[in-house]
Amino acid sequence: MKRVYKLRLAYDGTNYCGWQRQVKQKTVEGELIKACEKIFRNPFCVYGASRTDSGVHAVGQIASIEVDADITPYKLRGALNAHLPKDIVIQEAEDAEPDFHARYGTKEKTYIYKIYNNEVPLPQYARDSYYYHKPLEIEKMQEAAAYFLGEHDFVAFSSLGSSFKTSNRHIYKLNVTKKDGIIEILVNGNGFLYNMVRIIAGTLIWVGTGRIRPEDIPSIIESKERKNTGHTAPALGLTLMEVKY
Repeated sequence: MKRVYKLRLAYDGTNYCGWQRQVKQKTVEGELIKACEKIFRNPFCVYGASRTDSGVHAVGQIASIEVDADITPYKLRGALNAHLPKDIVIQEAEDAEPDFHARYGTKEKTYIYKIYNNEVPLPQYARDSYYYHKPLEIEKMQEAAAYFLGEHDFVAFSSLGSSFKTSNRHIYKLNVTKKDGIIEILVNGNGFLYNMVRIIAGTLIWVGTGRIRPEDIPSIIESKERKNTGHTAPALGLTLMEVKY
């Protein structure tokens, strides 16, 4: 009896070469496949909603697996967690429709990029926040964030060499907040180009330092030129929060 399960994962991406399985590299998908093969003793395919990069974290990654066995979601979650490293956790397992595929049909994804903005770093934030010591003007970053909302061609905010059918994406929400030295950039949209969120974060850092003005964002988007956008902020500050279908 074949059953399809939808899994919600959290992981600390520090020690992994991203999500996608690679030869001779430690990846999150690779560890999940190994856990499945130990439990069910046959080759496995795992499908993830987002191919997070090396060092990127998640609290809401979604994966789907097809199992030729009758096992309850509760027992499946427990069995997988017993075979996974401690920095990867299945938070929830549930039955899915036979045609459910984690990679397809996504409606929204939400990411948070964290920046620890202070004179000196704190080790408590070293694994999941980008340390940036220069003062950042949070009000200007918030003003700039509003210009990203809506549907635009975001090709200027994608890494060179990336491939896509269309570079148009719709951003529904982009909030910039600061508390206790941590700046959080929350981005919610219908999809993202390769490194798009990290380049948005780098561009907002440019705004925060005064290198560009908030009102420059529309012309930067319209330019469609990567050279006009900020640096690709480091992977460790990025966390996949939620995927909706």
